[in-house]
Order: sequence, then structure tokens, then C-alpha cells
Amino acid sequence: MFIQTEPTPNPDTLKFLPGETVAGAAGPFDFANESEAGTSPLAQTVFQVSGVTRVFLGGDFLSVSKEEKADWKHVRPMVLAAIMDHYVAGLPVINDGTMPAAGDDGATTIEDYEGETAEIVGEILELIETRVRPAVAQDGGDITFQKYDSDTGIVHLSMRGACAGCPSSTMTLKQGIENMLKAYVPEVNAVEAAI
Repeated sequence: MFIQTEPTPNPDTLKFLPGETVAGAAGPFDFANESEAGTSPLAQTVFQVSGVTRVFLGGDFLSVSKEEKADWKHVRPMVLAAIMDHYVAGLPVINDGTMPAAGDDGATTIEDYEGETAEIVGEILELIETRVRPAVAQDGGDITFQKYDSDTGIVHLSMRGACAGCPSSTMTLKQGIENMLKAYVPEVNAVEAAI
């Protein structure tokens, strides 16, 4: 098994491509700590590596974040070994029947909006799905829609994977995503990270 690694804009996060399906269509899944990883044998295995602080499972990749003081020259080989051991053992990425509950992250859906606001949210969701998420996945992260406030025109997005805690995430939100959404959806006045 050959596992590729790629840098991400976040110096404390690396993207690992095992050449196998990771979360597939069921994901993505973001585990901010070991206690959240109970549903994922793969994430649990990676969290056993000293210095690992976050594991994000994308369709065909993992983004692994380390402590700032840890050095990738020590952490990277251990993460590679953990991923390889997991796949060689034939273990599942996520345990059957124990998928993390969807919708527990405070996100709203288009069904939560009515009339013109629902149309605006539909446009926002389409742009996020077709333009933003694929681009951000290239860097080992994910961005999801949380809510749209029609009174202020503010879109709230949640950043995960390599994007969570990335030094350039604010620039990505403000200069990249906000500018694009404002260009296509004039009702959008700003984009903010969901708290």
C-alpha cells in the first residue's frame, strides 16, 4: 500500500491519500479529539499517535492535525504506519450503525427557510457544493453551510479538516468565498465563520 501525503495551507495539518475510500459518500467526518472518534476505528488508530490533535475523514483522504510543538518528521511516519495498519487489517473506517448523527452541528437546511429567503439559500448552497467544497477539499478541508441571516445578509459557514485553525482560513472566508458569494448572490453582505 502506498500512501501519498500533501501539504495543506495549515502548517500543522497534512493531507494523507491512502488510495482507498476513506469516508466515501457517507462523509465527511471531523473529529476534534480522541473522545469524538469513538465511531471511527481509523480515527481512533490515528489519535494513538503522539502529537495528533484532530482527524478529518474526507471522501478519499484524511487530514491530520498535530500539536504546534510537534514535528512532522516524527509524527508523519507514525501516522502513515497507523493508516497502513488500519487498511491492511481490513477494519472499517466508520463502524456500521454508529454513524455520527447528522444535523447535530447547528446547521440549518433549505427547508428551514421560506419564500425568497429559501431561493437565496438554495443559490448559496449550490455555490458552496459546486465551487467551494471541491476547491477546499483539494487542501484537505471542508466548509459547510450553517445558516443565512436574511436581515443582515450574513452567511455563516463552518470550517473543518485542514481549514479548522488554519492561519489563512479568515482570508479564505473573506477574500475568496465572501467575494464569490457576493458576486453571484447580491443579497449576501458578508461571510463569517460559525461559532
